[in-house]
Amino acid sequence: MCRHPPPYSFDVDRKYVDFLLAPDDLTAIRFGISPGHELCHAVRAILRPDEYPLQWGWMRANRGDIPREDFEVLALLIREDGYFPDFLTTTPTWELTPEAEAERLRDIDDARFAVDMTKVLVRSDGARRTAVQHMLDQPDRARAMIADAWLSVWNTAVAPVWAQLERLLRADIAVRSRRIAESGIGDMVGTLHDRVAWADGAVRVTMRIWSEVVDCHGSGLVLVPSVMGTTGCFVLTEPPAQPTLFYPAQGVTATWARDSADVAGALGALLGPARARILLDAHEPRTTSQVAHDTGLAVSTASHHLTVLREAGLVASTRDGARVLHRRSPLGEAMVGAVL
Repeated sequence: MCRHPPPYSFDVDRKYVDFLLAPDDLTAIRFGISPGHELCHAVRAILRPDEYPLQWGWMRANRGDIPREDFEVLALLIREDGYFPDFLTTTPTWELTPEAEAERLRDIDDARFAVDMTKVLVRSDGARRTAVQHMLDQPDRARAMIADAWLSVWNTAVAPVWAQLERLLRADIAVRSRRIAESGIGDMVGTLHDRVAWADGAVRVTMRIWSEVVDCHGSGLVLVPSVMGTTGCFVLTEPPAQPTLFYPAQGVTATWARDSADVAGALGALLGPARARILLDAHEPRTTSQVAHDTGLAVSTASHHLTVLREAGLVASTRDGARVLHRRSPLGEAMVGAVL
């Protein structure tokens, strides 16, 4: 919903949401973590696995343990695509825990519950519409049922990998915060996603269906990285939710949910001065030959160390024409930041 927007024009042939910000106001941007958003997209990944290839490893390990009835309660609201209730993801904060997120669902006020559930109702038909109407007719029972289902599916589907998932989220935030401090909001915003840009003092998100201008002066904008929601960007614009942009976190690969023992083994291989030097110097992209030159190593030895760092998730390698460039990943940034 547009909140007191100043005079503003945009291309009517394009669909996008513009979050208006003061370009020199660092306090206009804050970051948050949303267990609810992760769970909603975990449900969608199970409903549409072909659309979530980066979650296949996680699904193979966890999908079979999810209680069917509880999953169906959430699937009824979240669906495979489109709108799901804003109350499932509102007000992300830096320290929001899964337990607090589930408990908050029990206390949704009647007006908010009715508004969000009515949006689900008008997008439903057949048996789904009947079930949603029953929830609207019995809000107290529905809130308790939703909160119980949320916690049940969370505990079986996401909790086993929450440590890995949260590490990626916090590493992404560390990288984005550092970029704001070094280069400003506009430069950081341009790295969030190919559907997000900085334009005339606004964070502009390209949308499929509607256009909207949201004045964030006085409220700011919450940026929320996501590991499960890798299919694109999502926004919250209607009060009482604070303006929020969910975007895919960096560093998410098909092996992100691997067993903690595998991660510990990979990180254990990093012990040694050569790899530590490579990691510390990897704040800028460099080729294997440049890494070898800077560290005084043979190219083959540098290549081996880079492979170990990449398999541990600490270095990301990207192709630039005929060259392959290596740079610290978000996880690598977080590790270096912790010891500097």
